[in-house]
This record gives sequence, C-alpha cells and structure tokens, in this order.
Amino acid sequence: MPGTTRVEIRTLKVGRYCCVDDKAYKINSISKSKPGKHGSAKARMELVDIFTSQKISHVGSVTDSINVPLIEKGTAMVTHIEGSEVHAMNMRDHSMMILPLDDGLEIDAGKEIMWMEALGLYKIIRDH
Repeated sequence: MPGTTRVEIRTLKVGRYCCVDDKAYKINSISKSKPGKHGSAKARMELVDIFTSQKISHVGSVTDSINVPLIEKGTAMVTHIEGSEVHAMNMRDHSMMILPLDDGLEIDAGKEIMWMEALGLYKIIRDH
C-alpha cells in the first residue's frame, strides 16, 4: 500500500499508528498472550480511526507484519473558509491546501492551524 511501511506487530506501541483494511488507526491498547502448545503468541489491539473516530479491535500473531502509515504533520495559515472546507497556506512550502472543517474547532481567517495527512486524507488536529 503506498504511503505505508511494514513492521512486525510485536514492535508496535500504544499511541502509535497502524493500518487495517486500508484505513489509518491510532493504537489505544495492546495486550499480548503467551505462546501456547499449538500456536504462537497473539496480540490484541484496540484501535481508533484517525479520521472517523470509529473503534475496532484487531487480533494477530506477534510475528505477523502490519502496515504503518507514513504520517506528515505541519502548520498552515487559514486564508478563508468555504462551506465545510478550510483553505489554508502551508507554512513549510507556501502551497495552498484544502482541508475538511471538523466540528468543535474555532477556525477563523488569519489564524494558524496544525494539520495531519495519512493515506492521502487530511485532518485539522489543532486550532491555535
């Protein structure tokens, strides 16, 4: 999957990210079981979708590989708001971005915001 890298489940930690079914998730908790008589150790992860906040659980062998999204974060200056879209200028390279407007954020033109990108999707993570 483009925009990801593969790691073993045993190397993941709480607060990091992983991909399941082509969606990016944040890891809330991990519990690992010991290897049994007929199988390897398993890991059960409680995950929350970064963009929709949907909760799921994923179980896999600790030696299995899983995709981890390459997450990019940055700051941008809001130029204007059109309906449910925020138009902003990326502070790193001064390119224009169109981000979805989330509920609960107080965003005004001229203010600085922090954004996050994973798997080609964008999200505003903090209004300053």
